[in-house]
Amino acid sequence: QVQLVESGGGVVEPGGSLRLSCEVSGIDVRENSVHWYRQAPGKQREFVGVIMANGNQMFADSVKDRFSLSRDNSKNTVYLHLRSLIRQDTAVYFCNAVRTWGIGTQVTVSS
Repeated sequence: QVQLVESGGGVVEPGGSLRLSCEVSGIDVRENSVHWYRQAPGKQREFVGVIMANGNQMFADSVKDRFSLSRDNSKNTVYLHLRSLIRQDTAVYFCNAVRTWGIGTQVTVSS
């Protein structure tokens, strides 16, 4: 059974940073792409970024200069690094792999 568990969200001031974690079980992150999405209040879920099995990464234009991804194969965990946060980054952040979603972690950017 595939499971994804996000963590690391919280409240951060504009300009701040966070690291979100997506702990994966049931599949090997070295062999599968892991996607990140986010959903702001009243808006549709939107793509944020993906780290592919070969390590290549892609990001939405709105975050590509501020967010990055990394992977710890020993922990089967993917990390989303958020920097230079702005209020528009406020959302629930979800990870996704093999058509399975986690429950999300809330990121709130507020002064």
